Amino acid sequence: MNKSQSLFLGILFVVLIGLPFLGSEYYVDWMTKTLIYGIFALSLELLVGTTGLVCFGQAAFFGIGAYAVVKISADHVSPDTVYLLPISMLLAGVFALFVGALSLRTKGVYFIMVTLAFAQMAYYVIHDTPIGGGTDGIYLYNKPSLFGWSISSSIEFYLFTVGCLFFVFGLLGLITHSRFGRALTGIRINELRMRAIGYETYNYKLIAFVISGMIAGLSGYLFAVKDGFVNPELLSWHLSGAVLIMIILGGLGHIRGAFIGAFAFALLEEFFRSETIFGSFAKYWHLGLGLSIILCVAFLPKGLFGIPSIWKSKLTGTKNVQNNLQLEEKE
Repeated sequence: MNKSQSLFLGILFVVLIGLPFLGSEYYVDWMTKTLIYGIFALSLELLVGTTGLVCFGQAAFFGIGAYAVVKISADHVSPDTVYLLPISMLLAGVFALFVGALSLRTKGVYFIMVTLAFAQMAYYVIHDTPIGGGTDGIYLYNKPSLFGWSISSSIEFYLFTVGCLFFVFGLLGLITHSRFGRALTGIRINELRMRAIGYETYNYKLIAFVISGMIAGLSGYLFAVKDGFVNPELLSWHLSGAVLIMIILGGLGHIRGAFIGAFAFALLEEFFRSETIFGSFAKYWHLGLGLSIILCVAFLPKGLFGIPSIWKSKLTGTKNVQNNLQLEEKE
């Protein structure tokens, strides 16, 4: 981990820990939801940004993790997170193993469509059968505890979510800086070359797919415990598209960018939904959010994470020097 990464995580930790003492109950609740989406975005970043696999069915793993905690908690008075969280992640990982084992035999747009198809299959199983309570969803009546201690209050659960976020940051940091992570990067850059030098790229991609699904299951678990309610929309393609926009907005190929993108997406959504600012136009918040994302993609091709490098290149003139060198090479 370099100095910039350590500094970013250090500042983020201090800000997140201090937020409950400075913000109101509303902002703590909003930030908890944002952190959960940040974990969800990090799960997809491992696939898209690191491995180069554009998955359009990530919401299925998110929803399975959410439904798992509700279904299992129904038979326990006070279930413990110690075993309930790993089970939720495991169930999401098992479905990811099934989906990945089949979908990874395809490539490009076919891979995108196959993952979307599997996610929609899971959605309709939950939506049209008694398993998931149909369109009405299911309520979580028994909130999980942690080693017997209640984490039902907003601040306690917020701090637990912060801990989960930094656990995921640490896990992805270990993965990306390991030999396994470098192999995933090589697959993203040139899979044929990786196969030529002896790497079983299918196995590497499948392992990454399962890890990604389990992290998405973790975020789904947190979402279900926070709201105390789940419905089939948690598995819809709309959510898969939203999390994909988050990592593009933040900047592909950067773990920190995925979290920044999730935070920016949630902030823009909250901003355009504000009736105090936009009045009656707030009901058309999708329009404002969509235009903002289009502008970000058009003017920030490297995402929000690339803003410092753009400023640096403008101040130092590095970009102009590189362009002149490229023109000289062509001549």
